[in-house]
Amino acid sequence: MSRVRRVLTALALLAATATGCATGPSLENQGEVTAPPGDSRELTVGSAGFTESDLLAQLYALLLEHAGYSADVISVTNREIYEPALENGQIDVAPEYAATFADWLNAKAAGDDADPVGSPDLATTMKALRALAAPRGLAVLDPGRAVDQNAFAVTAAYAEKHGLRTLSDVGAAKLPVRLAAGDECVQRPYCAPGLRATYGIDVVAVDPKGVGTTQAKQAVRSGQDQMVLTTTTDATLDRFGLVLLEDDKKLQNADYVVPVVNRARAGSVGVRDALGRLNTVLTTADLASMNEQVDSWRRLPEDVARAYLESKKLLPKG
Repeated sequence: MSRVRRVLTALALLAATATGCATGPSLENQGEVTAPPGDSRELTVGSAGFTESDLLAQLYALLLEHAGYSADVISVTNREIYEPALENGQIDVAPEYAATFADWLNAKAAGDDADPVGSPDLATTMKALRALAAPRGLAVLDPGRAVDQNAFAVTAAYAEKHGLRTLSDVGAAKLPVRLAAGDECVQRPYCAPGLRATYGIDVVAVDPKGVGTTQAKQAVRSGQDQMVLTTTTDATLDRFGLVLLEDDKKLQNADYVVPVVNRARAGSVGVRDALGRLNTVLTTADLASMNEQVDSWRRLPEDVARAYLESKKLLPKG
């Protein structure tokens, strides 16, 4: 039986959160923050409701079960809901992205106008993230190698014609570029302005077709646009004849996959060791491949996650 209890549990979570339940220890209540980490044997793993988050949640749950925990997976599609649920222990474990989550927690603490704390440097980002998470009763476990961050792609033919492997190559080639992306790309520092300032790329227009959408990729494949904004775990690029260009000057922030846990319930060495086993194997390419199996092959996230862990000898077959 699937461990995903999507509808009823998510609705109960929403109701409890909306009625003003506690949101973890305050900055002044250091007793709860510094108490010994908990080791509840019955854990709830939260997913943000999109394919990759579902897959990561299933990977976490399977590894926890293999380590002797009971683990259920619930899907909550809004960080504004599941982050407070992490603080108050309705959710014990959730996959997150280091730089994005650091900036989100910082904005929650200091306001929407707060300067970003996430950066392209992973160590700097993790230090800021852990400092923001700890007063809320959250522990951020170690990141692995998998990263899901903004990325830019061109057709393989275009890359070969102009000798492009990196974003620096595009800037050096002095090519005019129409960029298929979301309309916010015009102002986002990690999109068109960053491409101009960091790489000297001549972005002549932003074609507002969305981030990594089929329409955006088709526009690049047809030659209407020259580059598309997508993500590093996009598994559909081959289908459109597209290749990623290396972010060689590290414009993008360090959005490495990190498990975040409620320290009072799941901050133990047992949980840390169980989830840490994934860090030895999971790569960005692996994550992209699993995304494709769910989105294109219509396989269930739990089945894909189990097969992956078995293939890496992190679970026994069967």
